[in-house]
Amino acid sequence: MPLPKVLCICVFRKGDSILASEGYDRVKKETFYRPLGGKLEFGEYGHQAVARELKEEIGAEVVDLRFIGTLENIFTFEGKRGHEIVLVYDGGFADRSLEERSLIEGFETSPEDYGRIRATWKPLSYFRENRAPLYPEGLLDLLTDPSTRHQPTF
Repeated sequence: MPLPKVLCICVFRKGDSILASEGYDRVKKETFYRPLGGKLEFGEYGHQAVARELKEEIGAEVVDLRFIGTLENIFTFEGKRGHEIVLVYDGGFADRSLEERSLIEGFETSPEDYGRIRATWKPLSYFRENRAPLYPEGLLDLLTDPSTRHQPTF
């Protein structure tokens, strides 16, 4: 039986917008968004995983990382069930000029997730208005409702 994956993601903010990578589920025919990050490797702390993943995927160094919460995500993607424990961080870019780009591109390097990354700045209202889902589930509440911080959602 497979175990849940542990992921670490970073929310980069610019005003009321966050940087989110666009994904597409061909089975659901659904475009969705998710902050950048990736899998936690054995012997690595969450903040180290965020820094490594961002360096690998988009060549960016992160600064001012701050843990903001943990989410549990049970989902279906491309017709297959998945289960993730997601450590959520807030942070910034060492190179502040990245915040001025409307599109940040890179590549996912893990063999099972290999593909192009296209991250854009999306206002939180885009997700509040249900124009597209923001994953992992519960992230929008974590970012907009201070009472949900550091508490599991059931």
